Amino acid sequence: MSHSLTREQQLELYYYMQLNRQLEERMVRLFRQNKIVGGLYSSLGQEAISVGSAYALEPRDWLAPMIRNIGALLVKGFKPRDIFTQHMAKYTSPTLGKDGTSHFGDLKVRHTVSPISMLGDLIPVMTGVAMAGRYLGQNIVTLTWIGDGGSSTGAFHEGLNFAAAQRAPFVLILENNQWAYSTPVSRQVPLKHLADRARAYGIASKSVDGNDVLAVYGATKHAVDECRAGNGPVMIEAKTMRMKGHAQHDPADYVPKEMFDYWKARDPIVLYEKYLTEHKVWDAKKKSEIDARIERELDEEQKFAEESPSPPPELAEQGVYCEGCHAIEPKWQRPKEEVMPPKASVSAEWRVHHFGGLDGEIPGAKEVAAEGNGAKAAAPGAKAEKAGTKAAAKTDDGKDSAPRVPFGRGPKDKAFARERRDKRGRR
Repeated sequence: MSHSLTREQQLELYYYMQLNRQLEERMVRLFRQNKIVGGLYSSLGQEAISVGSAYALEPRDWLAPMIRNIGALLVKGFKPRDIFTQHMAKYTSPTLGKDGTSHFGDLKVRHTVSPISMLGDLIPVMTGVAMAGRYLGQNIVTLTWIGDGGSSTGAFHEGLNFAAAQRAPFVLILENNQWAYSTPVSRQVPLKHLADRARAYGIASKSVDGNDVLAVYGATKHAVDECRAGNGPVMIEAKTMRMKGHAQHDPADYVPKEMFDYWKARDPIVLYEKYLTEHKVWDAKKKSEIDARIERELDEEQKFAEESPSPPPELAEQGVYCEGCHAIEPKWQRPKEEVMPPKASVSAEWRVHHFGGLDGEIPGAKEVAAEGNGAKAAAPGAKAEKAGTKAAAKTDDGKDSAPRVPFGRGPKDKAFARERRDKRGRR
C-alpha cells in the first residue's frame, strides 16, 4: 500500500510496536510475581492495529482505547511507567493507585478518553466528542476500537446509527481477532466480513490485514482525512488473531493449535521487520540501536514503577465525586456567533425529499408477481451449499478436514444429538 511516511516515521512504527510487545512481556512476568493486582489482557499479535491506527491521528484528535490498545497509548504520548504503575496500583499511577487495569485517560493534553468496560459504549461517547469538536470549530476526528464480540452489542449498533445520522467525524476500528472470549466469530456472526455491518447504516467501511501496520495506517489515514473533510463516519475491520487467552487466567485451550500456528507465521512485527529490510529502510545496526533503546527505557520505567509507593489509606475517600475540584470549560476555536441566532437560525420545519416515496426504486406488484417471492430460486443454492459443507467437513478417511472448535455445542452437533438420543433411551 502506498503511503507518505518518511524513513524516520517508518522506523518509529517499529519502535512503538516493539515497545508495546516488550512492555507487555515484562508485565506478564510482573503478573506471575503477583506484582500486578488487576487483570492483564494481552495484545500479542495485534500491535500493528493499535500503533498503525493511532499513528494516523493528529495531536488534536481524540481516541478512546480498549484493553488491548496499549500501543495506541504509547503513540499518544503516555509513558511505559504510566502503564506499569497503573496495573500495579501505585500512588504514582495516572489514577493514583485507585484502578488496577487500563481505566485511565487524559482529557487536557493527550485527548484520551478512558476505556469503558461495557463493550460498545465508547462508540456513542466518541461520536458525542466528535460532534462537540465540530460545534466548537476544532476540526477534530475521534477514534475508538471494538472487538468482533463487541460488535454484537446493542450499543455498537445504536452508536453507529447515531454517528451515521449525525455525519460525525468518527472512525471505528473493529479488531476481528477471531474470538469473543471463547466463541469463534463463525458462531456469533453469519458474515465473512464484519465491515459489512456498517453498510446497514450507510457508513463507509472496508476490511484490511490487521497484521500489516502500513495497511492499517494507510486505511486509517484515508478514513481520518474523509472524516475531517465532512464526509461522515468510517469503520475499518482489521483482521488479526488474539494469540493468547482472553486474559492471563485463560489458557485458550479451546483454540485449535493449527490456528495459532497459522497466525504465528503472520506475526506483525516479523512481517514489518522483513519489509524494512527488503526496502532498505534500515540495517542490522539500526535495528540493534532501536532494540537497545527500548530495553534501556523499559529498565528505567519498570524500576520507577516497582519502587513507587502504594496509595495512602486516606485516599480512598477522596475523588469519589467531583466537588469543584476542576473546571471543565469548552475550548472555542470559532466565533460563538456562528452557532447562535440570528446566524445559526434555521426554519423550524423538516424537508423530506420525495416524501419518502419509492420513485421506482423498489419493484411493484407486477414485478414481484413475475419474479416470485425468491424462495424457489434460493432453494437450489441453499441445497448446494449444504451438500458442499458436508463434503468439505470430511476427508477420504472420514476424519474432519479442519480443526474442530470444541466450544458451544449446538443441536446440529453429532455428539450432542447422540447424547440426547441415549438419554431418551434410558427413560
